Amino acid sequence: MKPNDVVSNLPNTQPSVDSAQQEQQQQVGLDFVRQVITDDLAAGRTQKVVTRFPPEPNGYLHIGHVKAICLNFGIAQEFEGLCNLRFDDTNPDAEEQEYVDGIAGDVKWLGFEWAGEPRYASNYFDQLYAWAVQLIEQGDAYVDLQTPEEIKLNRGNFKTPGTNSPYRDASVEENLQRFEQMRDGTLAEGKAVLRAKIDMTSRNVHMRDPILYRVLHSAHHQTGDKWKIYPMYDYAHPLSDAIEGVTHSLCTLEFQDHRPFYDWVVEKVHSKAVPRQYESSRLNIDYTITSKRKLRRLVEGGFVNGWNDPRMPTVVGMRRRGFTAEGLRDFCKRVGVSKTDGVVDVAMLEFCIRQSLENTASRGMAVLEPLKVTLTNLPEEMDLTHARHPNVDMGERVIPLTKEIYIDRKDFEEVPPKGFKRLTPEGEVRLRHAYVIKCDEVIKDENGEVVELKCSIDADTLGKKPEGRKVKGVIHWVSATKGVPAEVRIYDRLFKEANPETGEDYLDNLNPDSLKVVNAVVEPSLAQVQPEDRFQFEREGYFVADQYDYTTDKPVFNRILDLRDSFKPQN
Repeated sequence: MKPNDVVSNLPNTQPSVDSAQQEQQQQVGLDFVRQVITDDLAAGRTQKVVTRFPPEPNGYLHIGHVKAICLNFGIAQEFEGLCNLRFDDTNPDAEEQEYVDGIAGDVKWLGFEWAGEPRYASNYFDQLYAWAVQLIEQGDAYVDLQTPEEIKLNRGNFKTPGTNSPYRDASVEENLQRFEQMRDGTLAEGKAVLRAKIDMTSRNVHMRDPILYRVLHSAHHQTGDKWKIYPMYDYAHPLSDAIEGVTHSLCTLEFQDHRPFYDWVVEKVHSKAVPRQYESSRLNIDYTITSKRKLRRLVEGGFVNGWNDPRMPTVVGMRRRGFTAEGLRDFCKRVGVSKTDGVVDVAMLEFCIRQSLENTASRGMAVLEPLKVTLTNLPEEMDLTHARHPNVDMGERVIPLTKEIYIDRKDFEEVPPKGFKRLTPEGEVRLRHAYVIKCDEVIKDENGEVVELKCSIDADTLGKKPEGRKVKGVIHWVSATKGVPAEVRIYDRLFKEANPETGEDYLDNLNPDSLKVVNAVVEPSLAQVQPEDRFQFEREGYFVADQYDYTTDKPVFNRILDLRDSFKPQN
């Protein structure tokens, strides 16, 4: 996203969608963008829908980009059209091939394919330059030799109209000569820009002779040292759309005031293809920051462990966290498309991820805070066989039951609170998928801490209920001798405030408990998996084998989400 800092107060000049239309569209499942496209196709204004996803390769994609990806590629799929992946690479100082490769990988991981080969705005630099020369020859552009400070000052503001540059009325010949000097590198950076000649008194500040080209003596990751000037985004973007035959250029509301210039430049170069820009709300989620600058500060300041930290809202971070592409697509579908900005409840995102995991994540047992239990009367070790999923055929797993096992420390209380349904002294509980056990003895260390429980099994309760009594509690467990030590990373929300911007600095609202690392023990079946395999640790939550750190010798799991769900979807 690259809108200028100043935004005008002009009303939206697109045809509005009134409440009656919106209600009708919702009834037939159409948002305003899909309604526009449906009408364009029906009227013959559009023969084949062409959209584009146009990221600048200056960083990693985040959850806001996911919505844009789903919208642009989804529209193309629904209307049997095409969607281009185009890198708007007009700022070589901030762009790297690493980001190009990462963005392409993110789009594929989300489940989308672009039309043809990836495109680059830099592919069109020759044509963009030729059109700039055409604008000068038509009297629609001029080279301004004012300093950047003078240009900013003379632009005016909402209350004050801009002031014409002293170079605005230079001859075509002078402007062509100066523009050539810009291209040849004769003029230093900051000494000249090419500006559109529109109206310095326009109520829309974006129409006050916007800059088209600036001098920049930087090598480009695609074009090398060929260029000493680079087009501005607002100039390159609409013309790249026109070159590619884009029919519907979909963007967020902050570009609404840029649309008049979008239309102006396409008209002035006499493009045969005339794309149309449509704006919808950007994705804002509570407990989440999506500003690239602020995310970069988190990374460079060491507040997170890189762009792929599972607490980050980047695609690489969410993927490492264990979020699914299906869940993210479902979330974006539920959010929908509107003309009104708002904040989405992060619980909706978490609900969608849980929904996608319910029937795709196999089950397993892991003890995060181990407490040793000795089964005093277990006759011999045995292998219990149980389904990997209760409702979906994923095969079976072997769960070894040994004389020494671990249960979770929170599943035992010497003095239980009211309603406690787990293990207590002289109390009974069922081991999940195994026997009912009774706690006969509590062993403590010299500090009075419980270090071991001596328990007996009811040998007649494997796979059936005990006779003459009711045992309510069921707890998970892992063999102490055949279980596998594992590092488990418990992730929570990165920010403790729903609005991270509350207060003087968003860093003050970082959640100090957003990451907790525990030494756990997992059942053997969980130590023979692949990175990015997802599981439900029974009674604990959803987890994923870490994409980078997991090995069979040292399993590492990240918690995706716990099992609690506070979001209630509307029917």
